[in-house]
Amino acid sequence: MQGKGLITIVAIVLGLICLNELLPTWYAGKIESQIEAANGNEKEIQRLKDETLNLGFTELSYAKAKDKEMKLGLDLKGGINVLLEINQRDLVNDLTNYSTNPILIEALNRTDEAQKNSTKSYIDNFFVEFDAVNKAKGANLKLADPEIFGNTNLSEIKFNTTDDQVKSIVKKRIDLSVGTAFEVIRTRIDKLGAIQPNVQRVPGTARISVEMPGMKDIDKVKKMLQTSAKLQFWEIQQFAEVAPYFQTLSATVAAKGDSMGVAKNVNFLNLMQGGKSGTMSSVGSVKLTDTAKVNKILNSKIAQSLRPANIKYTQFMWGYKPESTDEKSLVLYAIRGNINQKAPVDGAVETASIGYDELSRVVVDMQMDSKGAKDWKTLTEKNVGKPVAVTLDNRVYTAPNVQGAIPNGRTQISGNFSQEEAKELVDVLGAGKLPAGAKVVQATQVGPSLGQESIDAGVLSFSIAFLIIIAYIIFYYGLAGVYAVIAMIINLFYIFGIMDSGDFTLTLPGIAGIVLSMAMAVDTNVIIYERTKEELFAGKNILEAYKDGFKHALNAIIDGHLTMILTAVVLFFFGTGPIKGFALTLLIGAVMTLFTSILLSRVMIFHRLNKGKSLSVWTPPTKNLFRNTWIDFIGKRKYSYILSAILTVISLGSIFVNGFKFGIDFTGGRNYVVRFDKEVNAEDIENGLVKVFTTQDGKNSSVEAKTFGNNNQLKISTDYLINDESLKADQTIEQKLFEGLKPNLPAKMTLEEFKSADTDHAGIISSEKVGPSVADDIQTHGTLAVVAALAGIFLYILVRFRKWQFSLGAVAALLHDAIIILGAFSLFHSVMPFNMEVNQDFIAAILTVLGYSINDTVIIFDRIREYLREKKALTLSGLFDDAISSTLGRTFNTTFATLLVILAIFIFGGDNLRGFMFALLIGIGFGAYSSIFIASAIAYDFLKSGKEEDVHGKSSTDKELLATK
Repeated sequence: MQGKGLITIVAIVLGLICLNELLPTWYAGKIESQIEAANGNEKEIQRLKDETLNLGFTELSYAKAKDKEMKLGLDLKGGINVLLEINQRDLVNDLTNYSTNPILIEALNRTDEAQKNSTKSYIDNFFVEFDAVNKAKGANLKLADPEIFGNTNLSEIKFNTTDDQVKSIVKKRIDLSVGTAFEVIRTRIDKLGAIQPNVQRVPGTARISVEMPGMKDIDKVKKMLQTSAKLQFWEIQQFAEVAPYFQTLSATVAAKGDSMGVAKNVNFLNLMQGGKSGTMSSVGSVKLTDTAKVNKILNSKIAQSLRPANIKYTQFMWGYKPESTDEKSLVLYAIRGNINQKAPVDGAVETASIGYDELSRVVVDMQMDSKGAKDWKTLTEKNVGKPVAVTLDNRVYTAPNVQGAIPNGRTQISGNFSQEEAKELVDVLGAGKLPAGAKVVQATQVGPSLGQESIDAGVLSFSIAFLIIIAYIIFYYGLAGVYAVIAMIINLFYIFGIMDSGDFTLTLPGIAGIVLSMAMAVDTNVIIYERTKEELFAGKNILEAYKDGFKHALNAIIDGHLTMILTAVVLFFFGTGPIKGFALTLLIGAVMTLFTSILLSRVMIFHRLNKGKSLSVWTPPTKNLFRNTWIDFIGKRKYSYILSAILTVISLGSIFVNGFKFGIDFTGGRNYVVRFDKEVNAEDIENGLVKVFTTQDGKNSSVEAKTFGNNNQLKISTDYLINDESLKADQTIEQKLFEGLKPNLPAKMTLEEFKSADTDHAGIISSEKVGPSVADDIQTHGTLAVVAALAGIFLYILVRFRKWQFSLGAVAALLHDAIIILGAFSLFHSVMPFNMEVNQDFIAAILTVLGYSINDTVIIFDRIREYLREKKALTLSGLFDDAISSTLGRTFNTTFATLLVILAIFIFGGDNLRGFMFALLIGIGFGAYSSIFIASAIAYDFLKSGKEEDVHGKSSTDKELLATK
């Protein structure tokens, strides 16, 4: 075999690279096992951590190994993942120097609305809306106008800069601002002490993805990441200035409360005086339970319209936390605003540190930058003897009276801090301020106990699947099967090594991708060995049979793998989160399977054969299986058309009548997986929670509770406060969930224990939040992924087989498979004991089925193409039947082995993968059926009406073709 030396060298070099990359993972695991066996012996544990592995060419310590070990995803290790979105309206406001131009304001407002259902970037939508408003008003305003972007914040824009040039400049500045935010976020994460954090910008958006394996306190993480560190100083309006307005507002609530989101019997003045912690500089003290009502009243359109001139631009802000004198209420301040709501002092902090005041209370000492120091001096000179508010992200930390002008930019924040709270604030300020506000639009938290369970389930399902494949392939192909297993083991080693060397993260869907890669490797060997068997039955010697077997199998293998690679690439670029993890391992697995099964396996096999040794390609029970099997598939195609038509009608009918159970990926909302210490009834839990998740106007929010795995575990979904992406909303929902589930939880359980369940107690073991804008993006990207995959497959088949009839048959079969899966999920989502939501995992399953189904179809089409070239005297129907019948061994073996593998993962792979694997079970089963009975039949029906030369070239004996001319 030519090139075997090069292949051997590549295999050895690749193996050494993978060994070097995987060594830290092995060593870290070894030390951790020994640490666990030490049973808390601190001296022994420290000795193990200080130990160094000396291999001569390198030394490896535990700390170094831990830093370089393979990254595990949250579903395997536990931890937190958040998707942050930088507020681009803030960025635009900053670039326009907070202009109050009415056209600009209206364009921004319209952009905010358009963004809710758009996958375009905010700034692109803004330019569209600005042009529309500008045209509608007949203003003919240029983007370079001083009231828009032609100001000192964008000095590169001149009066004659064209709109296109301005757009380019603004986009670059916004991109730079998001880049700045990325660096600030990364610095903050370093201060959190996360191990192996993964921080990435999401291309083409103002979003930043942050993954922190092992982290538990999601509230702390959200607070640290969302805080913009926008330290501002404002003048304060005292109670006398707003008292007349509050009087008017109180009377209005009594008359029109229902139009303001509260009941008419609400006494606004009593609410404002409900607490005991009011200060001289505040305008009210409100019980924590009443703050939502006060917000609704003050932010209502009616309240806004009643404002007198002296408080037209006033901002009402809450204190940072309850005062020590009254822990059940919050103080409300009236901040003197202005038309553009720009703070008198808005400067970044150069240094921040923890200090203590004269009463030994914890404070934060700060030094402002030069601009902030100058503005602070002006503000303090102007307000001697009056209070000023120190705010961070629209929360008042302190509001002291100014004793005298402060010229040097040094100031102090007090706020009833604990030592830990002060440290968090210092860390945030020290990391720098974000260029704009940030909000968490998607969040996932997986508890460590669930992560370990996922690892155990993944390893178990992986091991069982691997043993099934080994046993089956050796049983069917004998000694040749042993070589296939060796190649497959090397393939797995390469996949894990490449994952580690590329610093990729291994997830549970990623393990599923690896297992399917193993099934692909089986398919490759099945194709080669089935072709080799055909050559042996034709009378060739073993060496010639293997040579021709590899030769004739090559086209089919390459076609099948390229379609799978195409599917994986589409999944990777259009998918998010778990879809990407699945696609990545599938992509690496497909490429490595080509190398190990076609090249490396061939080198090993011919190394043996060239020594004159035999290599059986069957065992006695399997030698004659499917040999001389012939079925009139084309003649019976009308029955398959009828069956498929019935199934398609049932599926489409269910889709239109029953619809789907959409996951929060597609609808937005929050999921919680809650574990109890006893069996619970999902229906009773759901009915109880519906009463708890009631909005202020008395409407019930959507709540669903469903058994998730065992009877002591529920998956609870709700759209309560779906449009509120704040940390406070998350905490409110967790509080209500805790209250609603309290009768079924251990008697003395606290909220904090409930929020972070581990192996010792009940509570939330995982949670997920998806904002509406992210849900829209996932829907759009999922749809695009399916359409792009179908279009790509159509074009690939067209190019490879040069006939549109083959492409039509292939795509029709794929649509058939997709409709059947959709119909199954529509019919059975309410009765199956596992999750059957239509979400991004489901999209991954659909695309995987499409890739696998087209692989089956390509194998059959490849044999038909071969027969079209060689068997000139056959009728077209006979040719199709011959081609399909000759591939039955391969179709059965591959489908059966793959279904066994998927069934193993379905049973043993854990609850998170069950719905995904169910879709694959249906899809791959019907994929094999549709390749034979739909794709081939449709290709035949459209080919037979073509001209003779389009099918057989010089054939003159094809009666069927002659009859149709």
